[in-house]
Amino acid sequence: MRIFEGLTEKMPIKNAVVTIGTFDGVHLGHQEILKTLISEAEKRDGESVLLTFYPHPRMVLFPEQTDLQLLQTQTEKLDKLASIGLQNVVIYPFSKEFADLSAERFVEEILIKGLQAKMVIIGYDHQFGHNREGNLAFLKQYAEKGHFELLEIPAEQIDEANISSSKIRKAILGGEISTANSFLGSPFELSGTVVKGLQNGRKIGFPTANIHIEDGHKIIPATGVYAVEMEVSGKFHPGMMNIGWRPTVQEEKLERKIEVHLFDFDREIYDESCQIRILSYVRGEHKFPNLEALKAQITSDEATVRAYFSTAQFS
Repeated sequence: MRIFEGLTEKMPIKNAVVTIGTFDGVHLGHQEILKTLISEAEKRDGESVLLTFYPHPRMVLFPEQTDLQLLQTQTEKLDKLASIGLQNVVIYPFSKEFADLSAERFVEEILIKGLQAKMVIIGYDHQFGHNREGNLAFLKQYAEKGHFELLEIPAEQIDEANISSSKIRKAILGGEISTANSFLGSPFELSGTVVKGLQNGRKIGFPTANIHIEDGHKIIPATGVYAVEMEVSGKFHPGMMNIGWRPTVQEEKLERKIEVHLFDFDREIYDESCQIRILSYVRGEHKFPNLEALKAQITSDEATVRAYFSTAQFS
């Protein structure tokens, strides 16, 4: 998959079949659009193109809002798009000036002149341009003049499973990770770096990798214990993850921590990058009277998660 940062004078894309959007999460609804995009490009001896934007429009238009929670980092999104088979991603720099661009200029300068689109594919409710004045009816005017073909993805195709990024966020924040994964079509992921912690886990026989998530806008699941796989140096290892305030060992709620205990793993991995697939929710976070009680519960959690891995079908 080729990635273009903005538009060049002549884009090296043959017979571009284009769709537009932020595609946060690249969930099953998005994937329906992308499947059609790839199929239509093949029919026309052309190339599939996603025109997307960075930074996220809300970061630019509403910088005072700090509650933006993205399902994917930019890197995670691009990796997912590549795995689906998309050929080209054009990342257009989003700015206040771009937000003021009229729908007419957007179509003429970006879709027609910049990308030389042969076909544009959009969802039934897609809107674009200043004040969201561009829509399917607006694009039909250009299609009728022969500038490009236009294909609408109907509501029933996108909404068959009633999927939306907002519903996935709600499920993740509510600990309903199985629901989120079913909408995403694959396990929800966290990407980060292993950092040094207080090493309390070692004291009770459960050493953990403390994970730092660099992107502050990445959504973090509900506090609790999860069955996970964590990728280190190209290989995934089963284990369990705790997200929370660690009330048994830390009185003050200073910062939520993400800790992963990998099964049958004893290598030092400080400063290594990692990717975590979150597979199943086990339980919520509790405060225990002492470390012995905490150890007993973690031992029980390990048995639960190992049983999950012995029976679950996952990839």
